[in-house]
Amino acid sequence: MDLIDCHTHTQFSVDSEADINECVKRACELGLAAYAITDHCECNAWYKEEHYTDSLIHDHFDYAADFEASVTAVSKLKEQYGDRLNLICGTEMGQPLLAPDIAERIVTDKRLDFVIASVHMIRNEQDFYFIDYTDMSMDDICDLLRRYFLEVYDVCKWGKFDVLGHLTYCIRYMKCRNGIDPDLSRYDDIIAESFRELVRNGKGIEINTSGIRQGAGCTFPDLKYVKMFRDLGGEILSIGSDAHIPEDIGANVSDGIEIAKAAGFTRLCWFKNREPQFINI
Repeated sequence: MDLIDCHTHTQFSVDSEADINECVKRACELGLAAYAITDHCECNAWYKEEHYTDSLIHDHFDYAADFEASVTAVSKLKEQYGDRLNLICGTEMGQPLLAPDIAERIVTDKRLDFVIASVHMIRNEQDFYFIDYTDMSMDDICDLLRRYFLEVYDVCKWGKFDVLGHLTYCIRYMKCRNGIDPDLSRYDDIIAESFRELVRNGKGIEINTSGIRQGAGCTFPDLKYVKMFRDLGGEILSIGSDAHIPEDIGANVSDGIEIAKAAGFTRLCWFKNREPQFINI
């Protein structure tokens, strides 16, 4: 079975110290059919900290520098490795609609093969990673999740990316750290509308396998929502480990492929020059 990994991070992501050369070597060792480096680029922290009046929502700024460093390094490695590795120059673009001018700058960069759009935080809130859920009531949590899915819907309507990253990221930390496992079915209608927008725009979703190894016990999204996307006409499906160390590259991708099959998919997708390329599973 040909394996692909279309969501990984290196030293150019704030939450990773993975040497990019070691990551590429690991992808070669695994014999991946496609390997994308998608370092973080949070649109609403593009500039240096002094540019912003409210700097409390982020712990890192100047993603412009991170983006340029990553894309430049990957572009050079693509030339260096040639036909030895199908290396994809990508980015994980966070919160595009909180800074749409920056998002436009990113998605029009001709060096990029692939753009993941993610929502790590919602308007006037910290990243879900940093939120303290300990004293939140279930009503508070449900309101937070409702606002998350509504912002995801707006991003899907905007649609100037390739795949939506790790839908249901919002539960990763509340579930793993606090044991809070909310029923997401109350948001099924808005999730379905988001999927319809993706289908209309010719865009896809990813199966993010990080939740399996990080204790959530599921992919983001899980089988239910991957199948919902397929049933609503979705055809573009990528898969990614969300690796932040070389050892996690390709992790649980085979499990993700089984989920894709169970949802009715017969092929996965990677991107070159922002165009989908399909591989049978």
